Amino acid sequence: MASSTSAKLVWSPLLALLLLSVCDASSVEQPEDTSVVFSIENYGARGDGKHDDTQALAKAWSAACSSSRPVVLLVPKGKSYLTKSTTLSGPCKSTVVFTVKGTLVAPPSRSDWTENNIRHWIMFQGISGLTVTGGGTINGNGQIWWKNSCKTNEALPCTQAPTALTFHLCDNLKVDNLKIVDSQQIHMSIEDCTDVQLTRMSITAPSTSPNTDGIHITRSKDVQVRECIIKTGDDCMSIEDGTQNLHVTKVVCGPGHGISIGSLGDDNSRAEVSGITIDSVQLYGTTNGARIKTWQGGSGFAKNIIFQNIIMDNVQNPIIIDQNYCDSAKPCKNQESAVEISNIVFKNIRGTTTSKDAIKLSCSKNAPCSGITLENIELKLEGGNGDTESTCQNAKWTESGNVVPSPCKGNN
Repeated sequence: MASSTSAKLVWSPLLALLLLSVCDASSVEQPEDTSVVFSIENYGARGDGKHDDTQALAKAWSAACSSSRPVVLLVPKGKSYLTKSTTLSGPCKSTVVFTVKGTLVAPPSRSDWTENNIRHWIMFQGISGLTVTGGGTINGNGQIWWKNSCKTNEALPCTQAPTALTFHLCDNLKVDNLKIVDSQQIHMSIEDCTDVQLTRMSITAPSTSPNTDGIHITRSKDVQVRECIIKTGDDCMSIEDGTQNLHVTKVVCGPGHGISIGSLGDDNSRAEVSGITIDSVQLYGTTNGARIKTWQGGSGFAKNIIFQNIIMDNVQNPIIIDQNYCDSAKPCKNQESAVEISNIVFKNIRGTTTSKDAIKLSCSKNAPCSGITLENIELKLEGGNGDTESTCQNAKWTESGNVVPSPCKGNN
């Protein structure tokens, strides 16, 4: 797009693909030479994609986690290992590098999940110093789940579906050079974790796949996400309650619903999100761009958030704050309380939009958005047929530099 050349951003999908396709050993922390290698095939895994290799994986993990020396747990290249719902738990006696070179594939039938394990496929829990890498694939086999979603067929009841890869209560976590495809629902969830690095991830699902968020982060702090490509049917990233000190850079998103703070405050809950920086990101054909969404009736705050150096191409809602979010079959009732939104910066954002309303600030009458900064923004209508506009409700904002469209005259 024409405006891309003026942004201070040289990241591109081509560069991202090159980085993700080449496993540069020098850029990944390698296990020590004294590491012990545990291959799941030594514990009975067949790798034919048909026989159940869940127990082999569990046995290999148990042995690796019990080792007093640094360990590599290997999923060999060139094979597909059918794995049912499993939890790989710590604490471990030493560091573990879980190296996926082949493919871990979920069973195609929903009957392989029970009510007790339906929320997770592969979960790492309570582990310190874990690294997951290898360039291999985590295949959620999610097609049957999408077909039976109430968002695909409104006549069906809304039910839960598994998250492909969950990290719960982990610290000093590194996930690098991994492909996650066709998750049943969320692709990767970071929950109650500290000191996390997610790098060179490739996350892919069809644009029509429901609820397939790329990276979901909640109740976690000190998280970095770098050099990732995310193509899904829902949010490329969903940043939820309890997220603190998150830095996202050089991420390519689309298709999908964009990068979202929230939704926050559902079911009258309290949510706290702060210290979020989204930097040097490209969004292509997404429903939303930089978004904050909260439910009426919630409480808490979303503050100190920066969206900067962003290129948008054919994005429906490039900049949007929605304190009246409602993802329900029935209309949501009006409520007075709201998650407070303050100190939000939208800076150096260029690109095209498919809708006239390029900037939407829809805030609560009882808890207006405050400290909104719009700086150096240029959002033009796709195809150049007309001018873009902005809408504001109950938002206190300031502008700096050149801002197109002009923000909400008379509504400051």
